[in-house]
Amino acid sequence: MPVDDDGPAVAAPPLEAALEAILMVVDEPVAEVTLAQVLERPTHEVAAALRGLAAEYTASGRGFDLREVAGGWRFYTRADCAPLVERFVRDGQQTRLTQAALETLAVVAYRQPVSRARVAAIRGVNSDGVMRTLVARGLVEEAGTDPESQAVLYRTSSYFLERLGLRDLSELPELAPFLPDDVENLEETTQ
Repeated sequence: MPVDDDGPAVAAPPLEAALEAILMVVDEPVAEVTLAQVLERPTHEVAAALRGLAAEYTASGRGFDLREVAGGWRFYTRADCAPLVERFVRDGQQTRLTQAALETLAVVAYRQPVSRARVAAIRGVNSDGVMRTLVARGLVEEAGTDPESQAVLYRTSSYFLERLGLRDLSELPELAPFLPDDVENLEETTQ
């Protein structure tokens, strides 16, 4: 039984729950062997559990599918629900950004190109979901990969400039007046 940092033993979640939790956050299909390694379970058990979950979701008519594509597994919207999701996403384009999204967008705008990990380090919280939202809304886009870490880098898009009424990034307001006096010390602690 795994031991929690606080002391007492903690039971591992059932295999199906662990798979669902991981697949809920992936951006691209994940191979069975990768899932097996992460979960420290035999590949054949992971494969059987994935197929069982996929069949269960299909049989119960859920709004999503678990599909094996491109050498891995990922959740997808069920085809008959796609028009509803499209309408939700399209209508969501008109909604205001959350505080978390505004913070993340500011980090990307002033630090671009920047990785998700760097954004998270600067904000002090995981920003993956917010980054996906900003990419989906067209405000942020991929800008290659970091040569050292191979992490995907992000930058603001031309749509971002359009929405803010800017010709280019040089028109972003100066950040210095809004930063604490000890920003250099704060910056060093996040690196």
